[in-house]
Amino acid sequence: MSEAIPLPAAAIPAARRPSTRWRAAFANGGMRVLAILLFLAIWTAVSLGNAYVWKFFNPILLPSPLAVLKAGIDLAESGELQRDIFASLSRVLQGFAIAAIAGVAVGLAVGTWRPLEKLVEPMIELLRPIPPLAFLPMMVLWFGIGETSKIVFIAYAAFFPVFTTTVEGIKHVDPVLLRAAASLGATRTELFRYVVLPAALPGIITGLRLGFGLSFFVIVAAEFIAADSGLGYLINDARTFFMVSNMLLGAVVIGLIGFLFNILLRAAENWLLRWRQTGRS
Repeated sequence: MSEAIPLPAAAIPAARRPSTRWRAAFANGGMRVLAILLFLAIWTAVSLGNAYVWKFFNPILLPSPLAVLKAGIDLAESGELQRDIFASLSRVLQGFAIAAIAGVAVGLAVGTWRPLEKLVEPMIELLRPIPPLAFLPMMVLWFGIGETSKIVFIAYAAFFPVFTTTVEGIKHVDPVLLRAAASLGATRTELFRYVVLPAALPGIITGLRLGFGLSFFVIVAAEFIAADSGLGYLINDARTFFMVSNMLLGAVVIGLIGFLFNILLRAAENWLLRWRQTGRS
């Protein structure tokens, strides 16, 4: 039996070489870290420059990153920061889960059944341009100032990007793929499961990412009006007592949470769409 001849490195696609993947991942991560450090450096330079050199406005209005970090340590030691993070995360995750399930389910139904599209889409297009904040006072009147109004408000706001991207993802499925699968004898159910849904999945995941970001946007507004905990409450309470470091701390924490969840959603996208990476390789 003849021995197998190993392929030269040049014959192996670059995307499939482990060393190339690791180098690309390290370079990508390094650029992200560098961007964050650059942002912090600019923030520090502007803050210190305004405090000691330019003095364009009151230095209290723009504390340095170290001052914000100190405020975070103080609130963490007292337990207030953990309480506010948990309160906001709990509301966001519950509201976003409702929006994700409803948006994907209704979007799939509307995108695949034309009579339902004609019935539902005009109502959605009528409500979608209205800013969600316009309905916040009504939500408080309907559901009270407790948790229900905040969760429903988040679900309402996050529903529209999920629904819209789901419908558009289904509408833009390549007809060639549908005809090819149908010519091979695929049933309607098999067409939906093996062709339509995988092709629409990138758009659906994009809608989920947009909806999650919008969830944090509206929870801050909701916690401004009626809440005794949460990151929005932290920012509003700090504004009342002119504690600018705490205000910036709340904003930074929201940004970090959104950044981490975006990484998780990207990882989920890469796992669910690993067939796309294989095809590109």
